[in-house]
Amino acid sequence: MTIDERLDRLTERHEALAQTMELIAAAQVKNDERFGQVARNFEIVLDSIKRLEHIAAAHERIEDLEEGRPSNSPRRGV
Repeated sequence: MTIDERLDRLTERHEALAQTMELIAAAQVKNDERFGQVARNFEIVLDSIKRLEHIAAAHERIEDLEEGRPSNSPRRGV
């Protein structure tokens, strides 16, 4: 194999690696976008859970008041 053939082969490999890196970079950008959306969705879910927790606590206080218990007393059967 001559030096010119080796250089041609190295050039082809270099071009193939450059194309592969471009594909990987594009895939990483898409993954970053997807991860960002997942993180935003997770924050929304956590916020919803916190709101539901507050609603449940308010319902417990209402039930305590309806049953004549102080709202800070321990609940029975829970």
